[in-house]
Amino acid sequence: MLEQPLLPSGTPLRQVHLAAHFPGVNNTTVWSDPASGSHIEFDSFAHLARTAEAGLFDFFFLAEGLRLREHQGQIFDLDVVGRPNTTAVLSALASVTNHIGLAGTLSATFNEPFDIARRLASIDLLSSGRAAWNVVTTSNAFTGANFRRGGFLDYADRYHRAEDFIDVARELWDSAGRDRQLSHRSDFFDISGRFDLPELPSGHPVIFQAGDSDSGRDFATGSADVIFTRHADPESGRKFYADVKSRLARYGRAEDDLKIFPGISVILGDTPAEAEERSREVAFQQNSEAGAIAFLERVWDRDLSGFDPNGPLPDVPPAGESISQGRVKHVKDAEATIAEWRALAEAENLTARELVVRVSARHSFVGTPTQVAHDLADAVATKAADGYILVPHLTPGGLDDFVAKVVPELQELGVYRTEYPGENLRENLGLPAARTAVDWTAARHRARGTEPGTTSASESATATTTDHRRITELKEVG
Repeated sequence: MLEQPLLPSGTPLRQVHLAAHFPGVNNTTVWSDPASGSHIEFDSFAHLARTAEAGLFDFFFLAEGLRLREHQGQIFDLDVVGRPNTTAVLSALASVTNHIGLAGTLSATFNEPFDIARRLASIDLLSSGRAAWNVVTTSNAFTGANFRRGGFLDYADRYHRAEDFIDVARELWDSAGRDRQLSHRSDFFDISGRFDLPELPSGHPVIFQAGDSDSGRDFATGSADVIFTRHADPESGRKFYADVKSRLARYGRAEDDLKIFPGISVILGDTPAEAEERSREVAFQQNSEAGAIAFLERVWDRDLSGFDPNGPLPDVPPAGESISQGRVKHVKDAEATIAEWRALAEAENLTARELVVRVSARHSFVGTPTQVAHDLADAVATKAADGYILVPHLTPGGLDDFVAKVVPELQELGVYRTEYPGENLRENLGLPAARTAVDWTAARHRARGTEPGTTSASESATATTTDHRRITELKEVG
């Protein structure tokens, strides 16, 4: 029997898991690079998915936007991309891949359970058990305006509906192939019918979740199989990992029952110095002069077009009225953030654009292939993550070098597979067999001290409506 490999500190190495993210509407992508290709042609999706499969990645991840972003009342043309429907792309990819999981983002706010459950079950059947659903919640009227019913869900109700939505989907999947009458009556849904597809290869598609708030973490530990997180640096990752994993026991789950995958960007070079220089070059390509000003405008919430991006930070206070629509606002306290940035810029003599590059850096692992492989192995061994989702800055060839150069180094270390170990995504991730919807719901009620059909004390305290089925009337935006 081979001995388990160890870090120099004596820490046992753990198996590294990897996944691929097809870049979307953000400043990760370097559009101006001559190697940048189409974001809508199927060949681009197929190239990235096949490359990831050649690298034995667990899954291919596709994000989704339900409305084009706007900035100061106009379509934000620095990162606009219109893309085919997520489930259509994943269904097509099922025909040109054999092993890699197919994960898509779909909103639990602006969809209905039967339709989502059927679309995902269809992908699972077509791909022999490789479907996954990244459950997101949407709480803004800006996105809601694209839907017939209009409106949006009150913020406090987002996860309540999402849990209910997943429950219904799992009940439908449990009934697949069994000619079973389903009846679900709850806060949001009143459904009675039959699911018209055969039993699924993996029992249930794998459920992903990407929230980072306390409610989001609790939602994930009570309802999800995988978390997609922003905690890419190892120190932050270890804190997040420890917190989330510590919550699992409440729900009767083991540590490995929920996998944590931060999104990362990797920059390679033949030498450490070359990799660092390449990282700096790409970072400035990702944050053009116009892009840097737009980044600052989303924090200041005012027009800053008169300021020089190669000069100091704007010397005006934030306005407080949002001028950007369609993206998550991560800065909650603009004044405190701006004060912190001013101190950083002064201490390091940074221009406005240099400051933006500094605070929005996306390159988590930079170095030679050997160095990056060791860093990834170390991060997983020290429980900063179970695996990583690679977000390349080029489409569709951004993973080519990683698969050719880093994957063999990981295999040489003994921390990465040499073939797919399972027959479906659930097995390749090392997840337990799918639990029934009844088991999931019962575990949440035990953990929260509630009865089926009721709301926990903490949920009651934060709820803003008495009727959770109500969708808030569309509000004027801008």
